[in-house]
Amino acid sequence: MPTDLTSDEIAAAERAQELAEQIRFHNERYHTLDAPLISDADYDALVRELKALEAEFPALATPDSPTQQVGGAPSTTFAPVEHAIRMMSLDNAFELEELLAWGARLQRRLGQSEDAAVGYVCELKIDGLAVSIRYEQGRYVQAATRGNGRVGEDITPNVATLAQVPERLSGDVPDVLEIRGEIYMPIPAWNALNEEQERQGLARYVNPRNTAAGSLRQKDAAITATRNLALWTYQLGQVQGGPTFTTHHETLEYIGSLGLPVNPKIERLSGLEEIHRYCQGWQEHRHDLDYEIDGVVVKVDDLALRDELGSTAKAPRWAIAYKFPPEERTTLLKDIMVSIGRTGKATPFAVLEPVFVGGSTVGLSTLHNQDQVAAKDVRPGDTVTVRKAGDVIPEVVGPVLGLRRKGLRKWKFPTVCPVCGGPLVRLEGESDTFCTNLDCPAQVAGRIEHFASRGAMDIEGFGEQRAQLFTHLDEASGTRLITDIGDIYTIDGNVLLGMEGFGEIAVRNLQEAIEASTSRPLANLLVGLNIRHLGGTMSELLAKAMGSLDAIMDASEEELAAIDGVGPIIAHSVHEFFRSDANRAVVEKLRAAGLNFDGPDRPDVPQTLAGISIVVTGTLDGFTREEIEEAIKTRGGKAPGSVSKKTTAVVLGRDPGQAKVTKAEELGIPTIDEAAFRHLLDTGELPG
Repeated sequence: MPTDLTSDEIAAAERAQELAEQIRFHNERYHTLDAPLISDADYDALVRELKALEAEFPALATPDSPTQQVGGAPSTTFAPVEHAIRMMSLDNAFELEELLAWGARLQRRLGQSEDAAVGYVCELKIDGLAVSIRYEQGRYVQAATRGNGRVGEDITPNVATLAQVPERLSGDVPDVLEIRGEIYMPIPAWNALNEEQERQGLARYVNPRNTAAGSLRQKDAAITATRNLALWTYQLGQVQGGPTFTTHHETLEYIGSLGLPVNPKIERLSGLEEIHRYCQGWQEHRHDLDYEIDGVVVKVDDLALRDELGSTAKAPRWAIAYKFPPEERTTLLKDIMVSIGRTGKATPFAVLEPVFVGGSTVGLSTLHNQDQVAAKDVRPGDTVTVRKAGDVIPEVVGPVLGLRRKGLRKWKFPTVCPVCGGPLVRLEGESDTFCTNLDCPAQVAGRIEHFASRGAMDIEGFGEQRAQLFTHLDEASGTRLITDIGDIYTIDGNVLLGMEGFGEIAVRNLQEAIEASTSRPLANLLVGLNIRHLGGTMSELLAKAMGSLDAIMDASEEELAAIDGVGPIIAHSVHEFFRSDANRAVVEKLRAAGLNFDGPDRPDVPQTLAGISIVVTGTLDGFTREEIEEAIKTRGGKAPGSVSKKTTAVVLGRDPGQAKVTKAEELGIPTIDEAAFRHLLDTGELPG
């Protein structure tokens, strides 16, 4: 290192060297070994930090920097294949501002004004393995991985097992035709593979991308053939002879005409604001697909402009990848703690070093139960992979064993409640552990919070903090403001005025919200009573079938079980709940408060859908989502949110979820339009 550097330059050089070593290490783990230790987002963060240092200190941007390299070194397990035309990687954008900045650089290089029209093609960025597929005289001859961009691995026999890769092409075929694409594992195939792993007592595969890469790099192509891999093609490589093209979109149409798969979601757009809306739309609907995507690739459509723009050492200037917020990140597991819910269930949860994943910052994640912690073998002090997909609750996928420090001890489930000190008991034949003290403060507050929640009595302004405040034990008097849900309706407003955070307006608002809850439907009250196994749907069934809370309380277990859809487990739970004198005493408090104990009037609608299960996906012109569900249920049918073997038909509205359509096709379930749906409602018959 030169001796005339400043302290900042020395620090930057040392950090750049450290980052370069980490990136090269993770490149090998990802591209060569198919065994990454960190998430894509964490890898991207390392690369972005190194790029920022090289931008600030240009002397650090040497030709051997990993920012100037593509992929990783090809594995020695397979024969090397030298690409006739380099397979490059892409620069990334993570925000609209970065996308706009890329567009501005592009137009400056072309000498165009900012308002000049440039045509673009937007493609979904498939989370799979990049491949090159080569045809000579229309005959399949070779397939290779990207490798380091110049040299890849020969996986010809493996790719030949894909049903979407024809042995011969027909039509106007050049002497040499190289197709670039992405091989991936569809989510249904990945789920089925993991189900088989579990049946055999083997570990689950972590994600579809790594599973696809490992499946493709099998020495035995017969194993690859069993993995149901799929392909999307997106680019021409080397071409000798054949037709000429002026736009990228024309090349995609040509590839499709040869019988190769081209993604139907590809669109031609103009203007980066419009492109950003496309990106945002697919970010919201990415889980409607039956394959994983992690962004959108934006490409200049005009091939002549592409030639003019050229490329850097690593990436074309005419394309960029707009990356979605990461759904997987690695972070430190600081501790494992246990929470106690309203039923007494003891749930372990992970305390994490906060990490941005799935569009939000995550610091806590459920670990479900004792068996899940044991199966994943996560330990405080581990580096763990955290996954959060959209609105789904964050999940700790597992530890990064390659980064585990020596000496970390296995975590043991506690034997006493962390709130009240009572015993924790695991019921025989169940995976859950419970605090058996019904007076445990956590359970009392949880039951009251649940009763006031939106899905139950919907008492506005009565959330977790107030539930805990009102149930807090006053040490001086040895009493609580409320001890059960019945006490909610006798809260003294004058007492509230003496509590922190309660002025006259706050007290009046809470009293009005409590009063408003007395008229909620019976089904909401049943949910609020916190009866084990009884959720919203079953509560509606009970309310409609029995007509009143008194009828439900007085019904035998056999009478409850005879209600269509209820079943013996729920019937037993409901019957046992109302056998308790303590529970009946609380119900009488609610009766005295004037709550609605009567069920809805039974609608005089023919039960044309009795025993029928209908799934609706997409938008119907004549119905809201609630009206669709009501129309099915009032006619005796079921309206589940997912397709299964029990589904009678799937109704396809505008913009249906592709995953549901695919599942229906796989199971041979009929799909119908809105007109046929109306006919089904009226007659109970599918159109012939």
